[in-house]
Formats: sequence, C-alpha cells, structure tokens
Amino acid sequence: MAFDTSSGYVAPSNLQDADASLPMFNIERVSLQFAISSDFVAAEVANNVLILALSTGRILRIDLDSPADIDDIDLPKKPGEIGVIRRLFLDPSASHLIITTTLAENYYLHTQSRTPRALSRLKGVAIESISWNPSQPTASTREILVGASDGNVYEVYIEPSTEFYRREERYLKGVYKVPEGPVSGIWTDLIPGRTDVRRVVVATSSKLLHFVGRIGRHGHEGSGSIFSKLFESESPTIHEVSESLPTGPSSLAISPEPQDTLPSDPAASERIFAWLTSQGVLHGKLLTSPDFSDLGSKVFSETKMLPRSQIPPSHTAGGRPRLIQDPVTSMILSQWHILQLVEGRIVAVNRLDDTVVLDQIVLEPGQTALGLVADVKKNTFWLFTTQEIFEIVVTDESRDIWKIMLKSQHFEAASQYAKTSAQKDAVATASGDYLVGKGQYLEAAAVYGRSTKPFEQVALTFIDKGEQDALRKYLLTKLSTMKKSSVMQRVMLATWLVEIYMAKLNTLDDTITTKAELSESMNTADSQDQLSTIRREFQDFSTKYKSDLDRKTTYEIISSHGREEELLYYATIVNDYNYVLAYWIQRERWQESLAVLKKQTDPEIFYKYSSVLMAAVPVDLVEIMMRQVNLDARKLIPALLNYNKITKASLSQNQAIRYLLFEINQHQSTDAAVHNTLISIYASHPTSDESALLSYLEAQSYANEQNYDADFALRLCIQHKRVQSCVHIYSSMQQYVQAVDLALKYNEVDLASNVADRPETDSALRKKLWLAVAKKVISQSSGIKTAIDFLKRCDLLRIEDLIPFFPDFVVIDDFKEEICAALEEYSRQIDVLRKEMDESEETAAHIKSDIKALEQRYAIVEPGERCYVCSLPLLARQFFVFPCQHAFHSDCLGRRVIELAGITKGRRITELQVEVSKGVSVGSKKEKAIKELDALVGSACVLCSEMAVKLIDEPFILETDNKDEWAL
Repeated sequence: MAFDTSSGYVAPSNLQDADASLPMFNIERVSLQFAISSDFVAAEVANNVLILALSTGRILRIDLDSPADIDDIDLPKKPGEIGVIRRLFLDPSASHLIITTTLAENYYLHTQSRTPRALSRLKGVAIESISWNPSQPTASTREILVGASDGNVYEVYIEPSTEFYRREERYLKGVYKVPEGPVSGIWTDLIPGRTDVRRVVVATSSKLLHFVGRIGRHGHEGSGSIFSKLFESESPTIHEVSESLPTGPSSLAISPEPQDTLPSDPAASERIFAWLTSQGVLHGKLLTSPDFSDLGSKVFSETKMLPRSQIPPSHTAGGRPRLIQDPVTSMILSQWHILQLVEGRIVAVNRLDDTVVLDQIVLEPGQTALGLVADVKKNTFWLFTTQEIFEIVVTDESRDIWKIMLKSQHFEAASQYAKTSAQKDAVATASGDYLVGKGQYLEAAAVYGRSTKPFEQVALTFIDKGEQDALRKYLLTKLSTMKKSSVMQRVMLATWLVEIYMAKLNTLDDTITTKAELSESMNTADSQDQLSTIRREFQDFSTKYKSDLDRKTTYEIISSHGREEELLYYATIVNDYNYVLAYWIQRERWQESLAVLKKQTDPEIFYKYSSVLMAAVPVDLVEIMMRQVNLDARKLIPALLNYNKITKASLSQNQAIRYLLFEINQHQSTDAAVHNTLISIYASHPTSDESALLSYLEAQSYANEQNYDADFALRLCIQHKRVQSCVHIYSSMQQYVQAVDLALKYNEVDLASNVADRPETDSALRKKLWLAVAKKVISQSSGIKTAIDFLKRCDLLRIEDLIPFFPDFVVIDDFKEEICAALEEYSRQIDVLRKEMDESEETAAHIKSDIKALEQRYAIVEPGERCYVCSLPLLARQFFVFPCQHAFHSDCLGRRVIELAGITKGRRITELQVEVSKGVSVGSKKEKAIKELDALVGSACVLCSEMAVKLIDEPFILETDNKDEWAL
C-alpha cells in the first residue's frame, strides 16, 4: 500500500514543545492498490494484518508488512442466504477470525485456512463482542467469551478441523445473562501470580460489570467450561451510568500492549480501559493485585469520566458552534489518549488532563464511517469508511506527559518521562521547591542535586534552616553528578563534605557521652545507631571520592576534629600505610601496627619500621617477614643486629637467627652479609655451647659451599674462643697445621686427632700433624703405656718417631715390647723387599731374551702381494711390512700417515722426506734422518692401529668417489 498524507493538524500552543518538529497525531489516507467492486461493511486490524469485509460477502486478508499479497476469501453462501457481513472479530495475534452476519450466521476462519467454517452451535447468536483468551493461542482459540445482542455471555472453545462432519466448536455454554441488553464489550485478563484467577469486564449501554475470581479446571483442555465457576460463585462490582439511552453508543476499549514502559514504573505496564456511554467516556486502570477480594471496587474508585461536553462542538456553515452535541460513533485508546469519532471528526483527548490534542475533520459530508480500530499488538490506529482507509499515525505520544505529571505534582513520574536534560532539570527544580515548602528537606536535597538551581541558593537555604543532614545529602548528590573535568569544584565539594561528616560524628559522640537526647524523638540508642550509619556513610564516601580529596587537607580536617578511626580509615584507602604505621608505632600500639603491616607488600615499609618492631614484637614481625617474597635481607641486617644487641633470648629463641636461617634455608640466600651476620650472632652469644654455630659451618661444608667470609668468621671465632668452629674453618681452608695447633693449644687432643687424619693424600703432612699430636699426648700423659696406646690410632708413626719426645729419664723397659714389635715389622718388610728384588731380576732376564729374539724376526712377502693404499705390486719399490701382515709402499704409507697424523707430526715427516730425497744430509746425519723418518712413518699400521680407530666417523663414500661403483 502507498500512503497519501493529509495535513491540517496544529498542536495546541500550550503543549507544543519547542523541539517538536512533527505533530503528535497525523491522519494519512491509505492508497488502495486493488480495485473493489463493492463497499466495505466491516474491518479489523491485528498484528499488522488487515481484514476487510465487502458487501458482496468477500473477505480480503492483507499483510501490511507485504501489502502486495492479498488473500481473497469468499463465504460459503451468498449474502442473500446468510445476510451481509455485520461484524468481524480478529484476535490480537491475527490467528483467528470470527465473522457474524446480519442474519446471525457466524463463521470461523483460521490464519492457515482459506475456507471459512460455519459455527453451527453459534447459529442464531447475534455476536456483539468477543473476549479472546489472554494466552493468545494460534492452534485453537482455547476458552473465549462471546457477548450477544440479547445480553447472553457464552463460553466457547473453537478448534479448526479438516474433517467435514466435525464441528469447529468443542463446546458452547451460556455462562451469564445481562438483563440490560446487548453486551457491547467484554474483556478477560490474568492476575499476575495467580494462574487460577481471571478478571472479566462486561460492558452494556448502562452498566460496566467487573468480575474476578477462580476458574474451574477439567481433566484436559477443552473438555468443559472453565468460566462457569467464576460467574456462578462471584458477584460483580457494577458501575452504572444514570439516564443512559438503551440505543445510545456503547463500546469497551483496552489500551494497546505497552511498547516502551519504564522498568522503574511497574504501574505503567497496567492496561487502561475506556467505556463509551451516552454520558461520555469512563476510563481507568485495570489494576492488578494478588489480593483480588475488592479489586473491582479499587478499579472503579480510581476511574475518571470524560464528559461529552468536553468534546468541542462542530461548526455550522457560518462558522458558529452547533448547539446540539455531535454523536460519538466510535472510540479507541492509545497509550495516553482517547480517540473518538465524532460526526466525521477525529478528536484525541489526553486522558490524564482531558486536554484536546487533535480535532480534525476527516470525512466528507454524507460519508459513512465503519469506525475506529486499534491494533493492540503493533500500536497502530485506523479509521475505516465504506470506501477508504485512514491511518492515524502517532509520533512521540508521550512527549508532553512529563508536563502533565509535573503540573499535577507527580514529580517522580514527571522525572521518568522527561527526556531532555532541560526537561529533567525543570522537574527537579520544581520538585525541590515543592518539597522545601513542605519541610521535606532530605527529599528536596536529593532532587536539588540533580537540578541546575544555583548552588549557593540551595546551600544557603539548608544552612539557614539548620538542615546539615540535607546539606550533606545535597552535596553528595551534586558531587555524583558533576563532571570529572571540574576538578576544582569536585575537590571543594568533597572537602566540605569531610568537614560536615566530622562535625556530625562529633555531635553524635557528644550526645552519647552525655546521655542526652538530640530531640524528643531520638534517644541515646538512636544516636548510637545513627553514629554507626554516618560512620559507614563516611567510609563509603571517602572510598568512592578519594581521588577528589587533597590528602594533606583531609588529614588536617580529620585531625582537627580528633577522629582517630576516620583518620586511619582514610589513610588506609589512599594506601598511605606509612602514615598509618607511623601513627600506631608512635602510640606503641603494636598489634594495630602488625595488622597494617600484614597487608603490605612494599619492601620499603618493612625496611623503615623493622628496627622498632623487632625490638617490640620480634616474633610476630618475623612471622610476617617470612611470608614476604620480595624482601632484601641485607637491608634488614641493622634491625636484626639491634635486636640481637638488646635481647636476652637463647639461641633457639633468637628471632634474628630464626629469620636469617629462613633466608638461608628457604630462600637459598648466598649473600655473604647474611651469612656473616648469622655467624656474628652465633659467635657473640654469651652461651658456651657452640653446637649451633658448628652445625651451620658443617652444613656449609656438606653443601660444598662457603657463602661466608672465612677470614671474618675466623677472627670472630678466635675473639670469642669458639675453638671447634675455628678448627673447622681452618680445616675448610685446608690449613691443617694451624687447625691442629689451635686445638692443641686449648688441649682439644681428640679434635686435633680428627683434623690430623683429614689430609689423606698427603702422607708427609699427615705424619707431621700426628707428630704434633703425639708430642702433646706424650707431654700430658701420666704413663708411657697410655701415650703409646693412644698413638696406635695412627698407622704412620713408629716407635723411633716417638722416642725423641720421651723424657731422658724414661727406662727402655717401659716400651720394650713396642721396640720388639717394631723390629719384627722391619724384618718382615726386609723379606718382602728381597722377594720383590728377585722377581724384578727374573723379569729383566726375560726382557733381554725377548729383545734378542726380535733381531731374528721376519715376514714373508709373496711375489704378487700389493700395497694396501695404491694396490700396485709391493716389490716394485721400498716398502713396510707390519706384524699384522699389512704392507705399504714407503711413500704411500708416508702420505697416509701425514693425512692421519697431527699437524706437528705431519710437518716433521714432510721435512725429513725433503731432506732425504734432496741429499741435504750426508753421512751419519743422513742415516739419522732416515732412521727418524722410518720411525715416524712405520710406528704403526694405518689400517688397524689407533690411527684407524680415529677414522670411525669418516664416511665410506667420499664426495670425490665414484658413487656408481657403490650402487646396489
């Protein structure tokens, strides 16, 4: 279809927005692209599907999304037999169509069918209205209510069938009777949260009936009536219009399904009903509530009547208003307006304030209108005549709702429907002024914060009224709406808020302390609760707006009010842990200090405060430091040494040692400063037990490490007389003489003996050490026998080595046995040496005989034998024959040896070959050269000696070889 727009609409000046470029309602004539042979007699629109009925009995079904596709459907019988089509009823989903004629013949047509089927059970029922099932089915109509011209209400279930003999209606049952006459409108909907409850609204010319109640249930769907129970058990709530005419206009309209309801306004999703009567239009909300006991009374109590007198009269040919009211022939609802067809005019009235927003003549004189139709699914509106179709196009229908809401002082709704910033600001300003006038300062503060009313006016208003709470709320709201680029303004507002919060907290503290009441309605307990609330509010505020607060200024403000908790909270959220720690440490609040330190990962904080905390809470501090992974132990050494200086703890309880061992064992520290510090603490401790220090030194030795400074450790151990440790360090430095001397100096004979056995590979040194030990033992021994028994531990010392150490007055009888044992041992050794000499003499004789046999050794060379290098006859020139029977020409062997031998040997062979071939040497010198050359060349066979083994990684086929010879 094509659209032919008509002009003539002018918005009223008192509602026209400055930026409204299009009229709210515009009536457009639809150009029909098909020829009609007769007049329209009925029309319906739903879900963008248009149904037109012609006086000839034809039905046109047009999809407005693709208007070129038109279904042309005929009724089974001619109009002469069944009458002319009187009304069409199309469900909201455009799936089901019911057709009624002037002779009360009724037909059903499904969207998937082109053949209307007669409704035999509804034969003779003059249908005036239909209430479709709220579930909007597509396969069947499910349970629907039909209002008839005789006042009866029927329940019917229609399901399309392809079987010829089967009726379309599963059942038909009369469920209610309205004595007043035709049922001009009927509506059914659900109650949210109550699946077994239905609401039914029935309209006649004089009464509007509201039913709500439980429906019946059956074994399976379509097996029987469900509305009978409701109508039998529930009494309707009735709204009656006095002095109504039985033949007067009457219809029931329901607003379209909400298209753009606001999520914050659940009430906006409630549908609107409008009842056209001879007195005017009664309209209101179809309220919903799980408690439906008096729902009808609530609905009718909130209704509003738009009287007929509110509709402007038409004008005579002379331009004067007509004295007789024009009849209203049709009425529909849009989201916010009531549209009425009044004698060829379309009048749109805002249902909120009864303002006429459209009054336009559409029909020519004498032109007959079929009525107004609304597509409740697509929110479109239509006017049909017998020859033409008009669409009422709605543009931004809710544009002026905010003004109406504002005028009626519904500020929250006005704010929701205000679209531009100027509109929202106007609503906020008016709302704030209204609330201030009523003394509702806190509510006004929130509203003013969203407006552009001058800041100083609002602030002074609250200050003059002494409303500090309202001022705080206003500043918070203003700060939340201020742009990030307004840095200075944000800083000033945030700083002012800090001052207000602190003053409020102090006031509440004073109230609690003095146990006085703030006002008649607030006692001390209330003050305590409010104190907690304000404290939490300040914490939330400072966390959210910490970037808008100047740190130094904020500290000064909070400190000036003496608010310790708030001061520390602010310092914490801005990560100023130096400030927090310094605060607690200054007051010697160690547990609070540690609680802050536990949350830190910055090493500098630990370095800065470790000295004082190690002195006060060493165990807890070390626990915290051991959980850190980024500390440099070297920077903690001053704190550890200071702690060690003042502590009286044992080595096992010393926290400095604990942390240093943790660094060494767990973090594998190799820093010499760490190791030296540990040694220093071990060595300087008052205890005489040096097992801990010795264990550490031995662990270093076992790990083949020495991460400490040995000279430094040695000086400390000597200074503090840690003999075992000194001996161990000397030994680790392989200074065994000094180790033994030091051990003997302090009479540690066993320790010296252990050291004396360590140089296992140096027998002379070992003997020297043992002699030193022996001298000490002999000098200390009370008896010669005891000294000699002790010295048997070493296998290097003999009795003759010890005799010089014995005193001159010692009698030989005291160690006669030892001397005899030594002489016997010497005798055994002499026998062994004599035996070895005899064996050596025999071996030398064998060698001489072998050498003499070598002079007579020979090898047999066959006449045809060839050189293993060049493959030419061997006897052609000088050659070498090896014991392995490999034979080579002298020159071939020489070249091969030069290739395989090293650079130095190869160069020497080349020099000797040149010297011999050119006769450079003569006489004995030449013989010497030849002998040397033969020795170098013929030292080993190149095929089976060590030189051949070195060729194991050389390929069989070289790049220079003919590979075809090796082909398989």
